[in-house]
Amino acid sequence: MDKTIGDVAAAAVADIPDGASVMIGGFGGSGAPIELIHALIDRGPRNLTVINNNAGNGRIGIAAMIDAGMVRKIVCSFPKSKDPRAFTEAYLAGRIELELVPQGTLAERIRAGGAGIPAFYTPTSFGTELAAGKPTAEFDGRGYVQERWLKADYALVKAETADRHGNLVYRKAGRNFGPLMCMAAATTIVQATRIVAPGEIDPEQVVTPGIFVKRLVRVETPQQEEDLNRAEAVYP
Repeated sequence: MDKTIGDVAAAAVADIPDGASVMIGGFGGSGAPIELIHALIDRGPRNLTVINNNAGNGRIGIAAMIDAGMVRKIVCSFPKSKDPRAFTEAYLAGRIELELVPQGTLAERIRAGGAGIPAFYTPTSFGTELAAGKPTAEFDGRGYVQERWLKADYALVKAETADRHGNLVYRKAGRNFGPLMCMAAATTIVQATRIVAPGEIDPEQVVTPGIFVKRLVRVETPQQEEDLNRAEAVYP
């Protein structure tokens, strides 16, 4: 099945509705699908739940989503960044809800969502405020906290190379949360720098199988969050 929809990111995100939960790949700027995020801003759905490692930086990407009033809740590990103005202003004003999740726990909750595991136990956060209200248990003399899976309606992910069937290869650290989010979302939308014919990617190099990808859009010269912030860019 050919999952490509051309070079127009807007078409890829056109059906994301108000109230949707959206996983967005990226570790800071590494692997952040800027073009898909900005296309979603142009469309303007509201009351979104965003799941990402960060809460945005500067005035572009996820930070621009927050500035636009699109995000009701963010689930992340690092709400603070080099320039966290957008999140900080919204949070202090009571316009956005934060669910703070330790990074390893965040990754495992997403992985569990993709693997169909509804809950697991981890020692991380045991005895802290982050564990308040969660079930706990003791295993081999150590306290553990029960964490629930994380799933989403949509995932926005950046890959380096894809074939038309949706098989993905990532660029170095840009891989980060991408493979996990592809598995944990009902609809995965991927921007790829290169889209090739089926069979052109060595099967041994495929990281995300195409079965987890719904749509592909080609972005041949993707923007980098850090470059945009150094230029003091603002979106839109």
